[in-house]
Amino acid sequence: MRRPFPALVAAALAAVCLPLLAFAGPPAAGSALQAVDSALARIARSDASYGAVIAVDAAAARAAAAAQDALAPAEREALPLGGEPVLLKDNIESRELPTTAGSLALAENRTGRDAPLVAQLRAAGAIVLGKTNLSEWANFRSYHSVSGWSAVGGQTVNAVDPRRSPCGSSSGSAVAVALGYVDIAIGTETSGSIVCPAAANGVVGVKPTHGLVAGAGIVPIAASQDTAGPITRDVALAARTLAAMLDPEAPGAAAVAAGLADVAGLADLGGVRIGVFANTTGYAAERDRELDAVLARARADGATVIPGLAIERYEGFRDDALAVLLYEFRRDLAAYLAGLPNAFAALTLEDLIAFNAGHPGRELRYFGQEIFLAARDLELDATGYETTRTRLRRLARQEGLDRLFAEAELDVLIGITEGPAWMIDPVNGDAFFGESMASLPAIAGNPHVTLPLGTVDGLPLGISLVGRRGEDHELLRIAHRLEALHRRGP
Repeated sequence: MRRPFPALVAAALAAVCLPLLAFAGPPAAGSALQAVDSALARIARSDASYGAVIAVDAAAARAAAAAQDALAPAEREALPLGGEPVLLKDNIESRELPTTAGSLALAENRTGRDAPLVAQLRAAGAIVLGKTNLSEWANFRSYHSVSGWSAVGGQTVNAVDPRRSPCGSSSGSAVAVALGYVDIAIGTETSGSIVCPAAANGVVGVKPTHGLVAGAGIVPIAASQDTAGPITRDVALAARTLAAMLDPEAPGAAAVAAGLADVAGLADLGGVRIGVFANTTGYAAERDRELDAVLARARADGATVIPGLAIERYEGFRDDALAVLLYEFRRDLAAYLAGLPNAFAALTLEDLIAFNAGHPGRELRYFGQEIFLAARDLELDATGYETTRTRLRRLARQEGLDRLFAEAELDVLIGITEGPAWMIDPVNGDAFFGESMASLPAIAGNPHVTLPLGTVDGLPLGISLVGRRGEDHELLRIAHRLEALHRRGP
């Protein structure tokens, strides 16, 4: 989920605004070991103030980098992510470190295995440094959570203004890229958990078409919506990273991979039809002005803009969406835990609830576990679940996004990802304002990218593009062109 301290950042840092474009240069031009050492040094120098990284395995990363440096030049040049240090959200398994989901109950969950997407990243030349902090249990524990907080990692703070929320749940991944620790981090999303933190911290975040990236080896919320995706410094790097992550067995993966190789292929936006998702506008004039500026650049580059598109939700839509997640969480978490190759395989949701209740000072200090309790107590049988899921997906797909794309002959749908970052408030929890762009593409399974194309009073404002399912390459091609137009300026 996107929503939901050790010590907060020092008062002297509270008003600091770091430049978002102080990224490390492409390591492929030099030594992989140098790139890894530079990334580790940046983390050591800064992260005590930001809390983006839970753990690193410097020895393993340095060994992998040294082995890559020892390859023949032609072999290394053939690696699409050669020499790129990468951080993983700590609900994604890697062989070196525990996979905790931010919970003390899983603090020693050492599986000794890589999630398939991690194995693919390594095969592409990426060097795994370690794990990033997240909203605990990917923000699926409480309705009143604090984004970026976990009992294992404490509070991650916003990269631009440390008083403000990093959003979640892939908080540490977005902050790590925004601060320039690495150029690539991997997040996961069920509904907004990649795009919201990427938008709040001024970086690129990609939620792929559901099913294009293998979900094994990731602590789940709900199989019908969960996916991993890249958070990066720019669209081109996001495309390279996503290509390396694609499940080769997924339908359509080969076509997407081929298209991602030509992500910079648009010379202009001539012939591109962009629909404006009105559901995300009208909440704040300064936000709408930033979106209007993006649309003006797109029109000047040849795009046709179709304004005022909307999707009306039926009464009870939100209740249905929650019921599906609760049902799948109870089912999918039980399967994940049972499949662990260690003593944690004996855990159940009931055990986790009891663990939290037994450690209230550390686990329940800021918010409770109402979602865990609701999942445990949910009275929804398999037939009711299937009926609810079908009704929900029909609204998001056939009556929603698919209808808009067909009726307006769209190439992409554009809107405001989320409002600017709010102040961290461990008493009242998160403070979202206005509708997010995340929900419908999450439920429908459509690809979704957020771009740092605007600011409000110095805070990043993400602009979202949603594409057709299975056309991630086309989506990122348009995103790449919009990014180039933004960098060129008026």
